[in-house]
Formats: sequence, structure tokens, C-alpha cells
Amino acid sequence: MNIRTVATQPFSDQKPGTSGLRKKVPVFQQAHYLENFVQAIFDSIAAPKGATLVLGGDGRYHNRTAIQTILKMAAANGFSKVLVGRGGILSTPAASCVIRKHKTFGGIILSASHNPGGPKEDFGIKYNGSNGGPATETVTEAIFAKSKTLSSYKILDAADVALDTLGTSSVGDMTVQVIDPVSDYAELMESLFDFGAIRALLQGGFRIKFDAMHAVNGPYAKDILEGRLGAAPGSVMNAVPLEDFGGGHPDPNLTYAHDLVEIMFGADAPDFGAASDGDGDRNMILGKRFFVTPSDSLALLAANATLAPAYRKGLAGIARSMPTSAAADRVAQALNIPCYETPTGWKFFGNLMDAGKVTLCGEESFGTGSDHVREKDGLWAVLFWLNIVAVRKQSVEDIVREHWAKYGRNFYSRYDYEGLPTEAANGVMQHLRDSFTALVGRSFGKYVVQMCDDFSYIDPVDSSISKAQGVRLLFSDGSRIIFRLSGTGTEGATLRVYLEAFEADVQRHPLDAQVALAELIAIALQVSELVARTGRDKPTVIT
Repeated sequence: MNIRTVATQPFSDQKPGTSGLRKKVPVFQQAHYLENFVQAIFDSIAAPKGATLVLGGDGRYHNRTAIQTILKMAAANGFSKVLVGRGGILSTPAASCVIRKHKTFGGIILSASHNPGGPKEDFGIKYNGSNGGPATETVTEAIFAKSKTLSSYKILDAADVALDTLGTSSVGDMTVQVIDPVSDYAELMESLFDFGAIRALLQGGFRIKFDAMHAVNGPYAKDILEGRLGAAPGSVMNAVPLEDFGGGHPDPNLTYAHDLVEIMFGADAPDFGAASDGDGDRNMILGKRFFVTPSDSLALLAANATLAPAYRKGLAGIARSMPTSAAADRVAQALNIPCYETPTGWKFFGNLMDAGKVTLCGEESFGTGSDHVREKDGLWAVLFWLNIVAVRKQSVEDIVREHWAKYGRNFYSRYDYEGLPTEAANGVMQHLRDSFTALVGRSFGKYVVQMCDDFSYIDPVDSSISKAQGVRLLFSDGSRIIFRLSGTGTEGATLRVYLEAFEADVQRHPLDAQVALAELIAIALQVSELVARTGRDKPTVIT
């Protein structure tokens, strides 16, 4: 066994964000770039000799190559065993499930989530801890610091591992076990939901369409929806994971999941539609010619949680990211349970779940989940919805409209301005911060600014503080405008504008969301000077 110590140079740009390190594939293909970051992970997590690691990804371009490198480095760094998904495939929630079920020290997940894939597109890597959730800020900062000072990494000279055959093999003294990427996750889903009720629903003529977007959830959806639950063959579309996601953008929203949207809003629309993203942790829910916003979806799952076996005893609490609408807050208030408002990033939810403070959580960016794993989970949300529909025996639209009648409606939309010059995007944010004093108390027609701030969060579990999480304009009637720079892109900056207005009497105000929010949209553009500062007269995506 020949362990080589390879000289390397520090890379100053290897700062992981809330979702790990994301760069273009050619960046990761630079000599020593991936190896530097992986060694920084191994040096920072202090795994005991003989530890077990989980490894897999969403199947995007460079996934297999990176896995072979990481396996040889894990062997050189003293790991005794690695569980790797067949074909290098593991959805992000499935990886969390495997880490937790097999009690491994942690796992490395290779994904750039909902970003495009291909030789010139995006790639990503992140470390998840023993709880199955994303590494804490303390760990990610330690990884970044180490990556800037590394002078060498360790790697074993060994043959590549056969990734497409289940079973065990060796890399030096380390065992590599190629596992079925679906089985552990599918068994977990079957323990959470009433598969019998869902099976009866589907066998009774209820038609569904699930768009896997040529991403990782294709095999999971085929196994669970068509296999275990008996959905009609072809219910899962774009089911084969491809390295470039079929040339598409695997982001489950109304813009990028256009094939599914056309089907669900067509003349012969199925009863239920859903899509998931590149690594399987996001979801979009559709009824027949009806779209469910992610914020409403979280609130509805919470309001109907006891219809699913896993949540029959009720919820400990709910958590939502700050930009997510307050629809879930109203459900929490009715259930007399806490609702936590956190920064964007699943690790904040993980802290709350580990402490037993919340059961369900969600982000407006099409991510919902629960304490069954420590990641958001796209297919879990789909199964939860199907469980609710099966028990209530109502259409998706009827369920949502009854919810609005009971709790009121939070009209909500998000405007994404992608690929902005970083300086221009930062300029918008700084201009808003400089305008706080002038904005407070200002009237824009019926909207009066009550408060402006740059959201900060004190974690109720570990007392850590997260600052500058997004600029908020809070109005006296409960409406909100939020501006936030997103860290999920790899080129330029993405500026997101979130708009929310509450209406208690939906019968009196049954407007389309964009119509209901028109005044707030105009206010947002006026106070931010966004068009003048960025040159963009319209967003890239509206959801």
C-alpha cells in the first residue's frame, strides 16, 4: 500500500457557503483543487482512526471522477469503511438518512443542488456531520482556514473502484461498500406515511405526474411512486439521471420545470403534479391547473400533519427561514406551538431539530422537511401531500382554498435577479441599509414602513449569532419586502426580492398573487433603485 504525500498550494477561494463549496467544473478540475478541499475536510473534522464515511452525489458531471479521488484520500487518511451509493448516486436527503441509520461519523455529498450540470457548468462538495445535517459554521470556517494553509495532501495509489455493482471491495486497508442508494430511504418513507392509503388513492384512478428533471430523484421516484405505491407507468418523467440533466436547469419552479407545468395546466391535466431538483432536496407541488407556493405548502403540511402516521401525536414546533412567508406562523399559533424564524440554511433547522424544538421546517426556495433526516427532502414532501390527499379525499386546490378560508392568505412572490455584477448587487444592498432612517415611518399609499433592519439571529440552542442575513422592510399591516443576496450561484451575484401581503378575507380579495402584490413590487423597485443600479428591468425568474 503506497500512501503518497502530494505537495499542494493553498486556494484562497475555497470558502464554503451554507451549501458547501460550489464552483464551475473546470475550477474543480484544476490540479490539486478538489484534493486540497477534501484534505481540509479530513484535517478539520478529526475523525478517529477506523471511522466510517458516507459518500455520494447527484450524478452530475465530474461526480464519478471526484468519488474515485475521495475514496483514495479517505483510505490514506485512516478511514476504515466508506458507504457509497451505486453509480456514485445518493440524493442529499438519502445521504442524511444513511448517515443516521448506519451511525457513521459523517458523509461527503457531491452536488451543486439546483444549479445546471455539465463540463462547463456547476459542481459542489459539502460535508455533513454525524447527525446527517450540514456541517456547523464552526466546522465550515475551520475547513476554509485549513484550505488556505495546506501545503500537502495524502492519497493512496490504488485502482478505481467498480461503482456500478453492489458489494464490497478494498482500497488499501479500507473497505468500500457499494450500497443500493434507494432502499434505506424508501424504507424510511414507508415508516412515515400511510402507503396503504396512498396506494388505494392511486389505484382508484387518481393520476400523478412527477418530474425528476433528469436528476437524482428519478430512481427514488420510480421505486417508490411507480414500484411500491403502484402509480401508473410513466407517472415519473425525466427519470434517468444525466450528467448534464438533459441540458435543463434542475430547479423545480414554474420557469424551469416548464414541461411539467404545461402538463399540469393542460386540458387533460393529472390530479397531482410535483418536481424535484438536482440533488433531490427541493420540491414543487401542483394540483390540476393550480400552483402551491412553498410557503403555503409548509403551512398546509403543518396544519394537516396528524393525518400522517409519523406525526399523529402532533408537532413540537415549526421553523421557517426569514424570507419564507408567515403562513406557517398562523398555523403554529392555532396549534399553540412555537414557530422559529431563522436565517436561510438548513443547519439552523438542524440545531432546532436536534434539540427537539421543532418537527417541521421549510424555506420558500422550495425546500421542506422534518426531523426524519437533517436535510430538506423533496420526495418526502410529495409523499406527505399524497398522504393528506388520500385521507381528506379532496383535490389539492380544494385543500388549499379551505386552508386560506380558515387561516387567511399570505400573498407571496419571489423575484430573482440572477448573474448580476457583484458590485452592483452589493450596491443595492448598501443603498438600502443607508436608507433605513429615511424609510421608517414613510407612507407609500396604504403601506406604511414600520421598521427596517438587516436581519440577525441568535440561535436558541448554541447562542451563536448570524448577522446581515437580509434587509427587511416591515409594514404596519404585516406586509413585508425583503432583499437578500443568495449564495447558491457560481457566477456573479443573485439578488432575491421577496414580497408578502396578508389578507384575512380571501373571499373579499380573491386576486392573483402578482395582482395583489403589484403595489409592493413597485415600492420595492422604487426604494432599492434596483433597475438603475443593476441595469435589469425585469427578474430572471418569478415564483
